Amino acid sequence: MKHLILPLLMLGACAPSDLKPTITAEVIADGFMFTEGPVWSEEGFLLFSDIPANVVYRWREGAGVDTFLTPSGRSNGLVFHPSGRLVLAQHDGTVSMLSDEGNMQTLAQWDGGMRLNSPNDLVFHPSGVLFFTDPPFGVSDEDRMLEYSGVYRLAPDGELTLVHDGFELPNGIAFSPDFSRLYVCDSRTGDIVAWDVDASGHATNPTPFANIGAMTDKGGADGMKTDSKGRLFTTGPNGLIVFDASGSKLLRMEFAEQVTNLAWGGAGDSILFMTASDKIYRLSVQ
Repeated sequence: MKHLILPLLMLGACAPSDLKPTITAEVIADGFMFTEGPVWSEEGFLLFSDIPANVVYRWREGAGVDTFLTPSGRSNGLVFHPSGRLVLAQHDGTVSMLSDEGNMQTLAQWDGGMRLNSPNDLVFHPSGVLFFTDPPFGVSDEDRMLEYSGVYRLAPDGELTLVHDGFELPNGIAFSPDFSRLYVCDSRTGDIVAWDVDASGHATNPTPFANIGAMTDKGGADGMKTDSKGRLFTTGPNGLIVFDASGSKLLRMEFAEQVTNLAWGGAGDSILFMTASDKIYRLSVQ
């Protein structure tokens, strides 16, 4: 596979010495239309969406890429339900769970009788609550019903609650490692906002956290993940940016193309997988 040498910029004199990403990013798969939503399976493979192709692909070390699911509802973000089943944020306007038989079970589709825009990214709280973002990236003007783009809370009993409607383009979403904080970014402005989250999965007290840059021709603020130390890894128009838990920038890694999302995987979650438009990167960062 192709290896690319990417500029790594340490931001600030106090960047922790244990955070040493490789300067060589390995392209493990390419030739796609627009990749997004990676998630690592405990069974030892990576799943990721190709939105316009309407496919979820699977990558396995030594075996390469094969088709895992098609059609996918133009899936974007992927996450595993506590039961182990795959849950998909779908640009077709739904959040769905894949059954053991391969059928789609709709979990969320309507907000007060109005079609959701195009669910984008999603994350589970230990209580079983699902949070997801709903920008209008994948819905036409003719089909769009909602005047706002929401951040939603889906309870285990199916109750859907609008958490926030103040973002222009809500996109990436992630929990702190102890699940006491929920991060959501706005692709338009680059703003990241943090909510306090209680044990029952209720989010309150939204507070500005950081900004990774406004939208450019390389896209906008996108996928996010935290590590075990509470650092927030973000993708967006300025590449991969890492923040500490207080919102201070630790480092930035530049990419030639748009980087869209990321997922921890491999042994001990020591590998950062990144979707980047038409390809998948693998970086060793711990």
